[in-house]
Amino acid sequence: MLARSKHTLPDLPYGFNELEPVISAQIMELHYTKHHQTYVNNLNVAEEQLRSAAQDADIGQAIALQSALKFNGGGHINHSIFWTNLAPPKQGGGEPPSGELLQAIQRDFGSLEKFITKFNATTAAVQGSGWGWLGYNKETQRLQIATTQNQDPLQPTTGLVPLLGIDVWEHAYYLDYKNVRPDYLKRIWEVVNWKNVTERYGKAQ
Repeated sequence: MLARSKHTLPDLPYGFNELEPVISAQIMELHYTKHHQTYVNNLNVAEEQLRSAAQDADIGQAIALQSALKFNGGGHINHSIFWTNLAPPKQGGGEPPSGELLQAIQRDFGSLEKFITKFNATTAAVQGSGWGWLGYNKETQRLQIATTQNQDPLQPTTGLVPLLGIDVWEHAYYLDYKNVRPDYLKRIWEVVNWKNVTERYGKAQ
């Protein structure tokens, strides 16, 4: 039986300090090297336990592992998207979308400004920990705003293709914004990488 390669942290496409002052280097380093790394480590452990359960035909153990796989696998998926959804201004972060994506946003939300207002309100209202998303619905061929709890990944749990995900776990903003989540959401658009969102939109269609 071939050994499966383990999950690893994706390369961060910018330095820890390059999203300042929107997101501090301290938050970025902790978020990436501690939180995301923990999801990766725990996902590898859960997958190894699942392989062992499969070899032993232990269905009960396989079922018991599903929550750990969903939580840690979702954490790995979500953060891997999040890092690429952001960029320093010198790399285009904060530059508004154009072309087909902008047209789709205008069609489905009225304007970019209206989309951001609705996204922020919806995401700020997430109870406890979770994520705010701009997703693509392949059935309706429309953009949708959605939220997920904890580390639930968007596509496996809703069917929407993730284009933009904003982390609203407290570890993503608390050191900079304390408990004022709306302030974090207001500033995050200064470093949103719309080029990456546009690429994801193109692939989703």
